[in-house]
Amino acid sequence: MVLEFITTVGIIILIIAVVTLLKSVTTVVQSEKAIVERFGKYKEVLDPGLRFIIPFIDNIAQRVDMRETVIDIEPQEVITKDNVAVAVDAVVYYAVTDPKGVRYEVANFRFAMSKLAQTNLRNIIGDMSLDETLTARDTINTALRMTLDEATDKWGVKVVRVEVQKIDPPRDIADAMSKQMKAEREKRATILSAEAYKEQQILEAEGDKQNAILTAEGDREAAILRAEGEAKAIEDVSKAAEEFFIGNAQILKQLEVTQASLEDNTKIVVSDQSKLINILDMLNEGDKRIIPIEE
Repeated sequence: MVLEFITTVGIIILIIAVVTLLKSVTTVVQSEKAIVERFGKYKEVLDPGLRFIIPFIDNIAQRVDMRETVIDIEPQEVITKDNVAVAVDAVVYYAVTDPKGVRYEVANFRFAMSKLAQTNLRNIIGDMSLDETLTARDTINTALRMTLDEATDKWGVKVVRVEVQKIDPPRDIADAMSKQMKAEREKRATILSAEAYKEQQILEAEGDKQNAILTAEGDREAAILRAEGEAKAIEDVSKAAEEFFIGNAQILKQLEVTQASLEDNTKIVVSDQSKLINILDMLNEGDKRIIPIEE
């Protein structure tokens, strides 16, 4: 009987030891950190890896995901500065920097972040006109991120970025804006077409101008060449005529001198028969006899 009791007690003790050992060992994955509480009070934060705690005294109260996480902000209707109601929604990307702050500084972090984002989004867009909200989305993102980051710093959270997904104006305003955008596109297309036509006309005019200049220069050069040729021909003719008349004049002068100095019956010998006719025309009639001789 005693042996059976001892065996039973030993088995119970062994079971308790195994359970105690199992409860004292815990594993924290790489993307998390674990918050340990002792009798309900914060004790420490466990980093990733194999960790040991005191069983039945310490317990892991929460495992906090340290990765960047996104919260989808529900769509809401916001009134702009010029009293236009627009539907706006956004997403917020954040990362936990202090697990203790997320655990003890805010009751429901995701819910609190969502409401905080909606409130600040209403404030930011409420200070802007409709045109500004549609064209300054980056400004809205930056302003909302800075506001949320400052407000959530005490919660141990870093707001990485904020993206406004859509800003939808009322249907009638959206239709009017669509028509305006269509008219603007058509206007730009007309302007581009007119500018292209203008450029084409300018290019064609420049081409015609260059062609006219080249043609005129060609005509001028041709006229110059013709004029130079004609001048050269005239010069050659003039030079030949001058040489001819100077030669004849010299011969005539020589004949006159000879005629004056010779007797009436003196014979004049002409060695160049081609000049005989000119000499006969130039001599006065008389008794002198002109006898040509062979070369």
